[in-house]
Amino acid sequence: MRFPPPHLLLLIGVALVPSLTRGAEVARANYDENKVPPYTLPDPLIHADGTPVRTAADWRERRRPELLALFTREVYGRTPEGRPPGLQWETTSVDRQALGGKATRKEITVWFTHRKDGPKMHLLVYQPNGVGGPWPVFLGLNYFGNHCVNPDPGITLSRAWMRASPEFGIVDHRATAATRGVHSYRWNIEAVIARGYATATVYYGDLCPDHDQGIEESVGAHYRTGSVDRRAPDAWGSIGIWAWGLSRALDCLEQDPELDARRVALHGHSRLGKAALWAGAQDERFALVISNNSGAGGAALAKRIFGETVALSNTRHSTPWYALNYRKYNDNEPALPVDQHQLLALIAPRALYVASSAQDRGADPLGEFLSVRHADPVFRLLGRKGLGVATMPAVDQPAHGDGVAYHVRSGGHDITLYDWVQFMDFADRQFRHANAR
Repeated sequence: MRFPPPHLLLLIGVALVPSLTRGAEVARANYDENKVPPYTLPDPLIHADGTPVRTAADWRERRRPELLALFTREVYGRTPEGRPPGLQWETTSVDRQALGGKATRKEITVWFTHRKDGPKMHLLVYQPNGVGGPWPVFLGLNYFGNHCVNPDPGITLSRAWMRASPEFGIVDHRATAATRGVHSYRWNIEAVIARGYATATVYYGDLCPDHDQGIEESVGAHYRTGSVDRRAPDAWGSIGIWAWGLSRALDCLEQDPELDARRVALHGHSRLGKAALWAGAQDERFALVISNNSGAGGAALAKRIFGETVALSNTRHSTPWYALNYRKYNDNEPALPVDQHQLLALIAPRALYVASSAQDRGADPLGEFLSVRHADPVFRLLGRKGLGVATMPAVDQPAHGDGVAYHVRSGGHDITLYDWVQFMDFADRQFRHANAR
C-alpha cells in the first residue's frame, strides 16, 4: 500500500481530522464502578489475522512485533532505532566515600551527538562500597533534577528547566539549593545501597521538558519531531522521548565494569511509570520493569473507562505525552486496537512488577491489577508461572508470583519505603540465579 508523503500525512493528521485536536470538550473522570461500561479486551495471543499464537517462537517472531507496531502507531509514537551514532559520555566526578563511606557516587554526562553543545543528559549513579560487585542496578527517571533524590551536597545542582513547584521552592522554573533531597523519601537510596543494589537516575527534563513546547527542545529538536499539534500523526511524544533516554542510560551502564547491566531493574512513578513500561516493552535488555501508580497510558486498562481516561490523558496535561494518533480514541476507547495488558505482555518473559495505591483512584488500582492478570497467559506461554492469583490482593498484602508481582498499598499517589521493600524483595528472587554465577 502506498502512503502520502510525510508533509501531507502531517496535514491530514492535524488539519483534516478534528478528533486529533485538543480543543474538544472532555468528559469527567468516572469513579463509580457501577458506571464502568461493558468492554472487550483484545487477546494478546490472537494474531491480527485472527489465528491463535500457539508457541513461544510464534510470539517472538510474529505477535510481539505486531503489538509493538500497534502501540507505536496508535499510542506512543515512533522511537528512533538503536543507539544514536554520535552517543558519547564522560564521567565528570567520582566520590568513593559518599553517604558516609557506604557508597560510591558517580556523575556522568551523556551527549547524544558528536557535538558537546548539543542535547545531553546527566546520569547519577550510587553503588555500594565493599565486596559483591558488579552490582545490580535500579534505574529510573526523576522529577526535579538528580539533586532531588538525596540531600548529598556533592550532587551537581541541575540547571535545566523545571516544572514550577512552590512546595519545593521552584517558582521560576529553576532549581535552588533548597530543592536538594526533596524527593529523597521516594528514592530511599541508603536502603537500596544497604540491600546490595546500585541506583542510577536521570532528570526527565534533560530529555524532554515537561511543558507544551518540550518536544521542540533537546531530544525532540534533534530528531525534528515537530510541535505539540503539528507533527506526523505517529511521531513520538514526551513518553516516547523519556523512554528512549532510559535506553541510552542503559547503554552507559553496560560499559561500567562495576555494574551488572544484565540485572537492571527499570522503575518509574506516575507518568514516569508509563515511560518505564514503554521503555521496557521496546528494550529487552531490561531484566525487570517496575510500574508504580502509572495509571492511564501505563498499567491500567483503558477500556474500563475508570479514573483518568484517554481523553483526560490527552487534554488535561499540557505536555504532549502521546502520539497525535492517540487522540482518535478520546471518549472512543472501544475503538482502541490495543489495551495496556498487551503492553505488560510485551515485557514477558522478563520480570514485571506493578504497584498501585488504594487511594489513587485516578490511576485505577483495579484496572492495573486486571491488566496484570490479563497479561498472565503470555508469561505462561513463555515459561513463567505468572502472578498466581485470580483476584485482587488485599491492601498491603503483596502477591509475588513467578516473574510477575503486584501490590496495592494503603495511602495515595506516591512512592514509599514499603513499595521499595517489595521491589527489592522481588528483585532479590529474580536476580538470585545471576548472583550465584
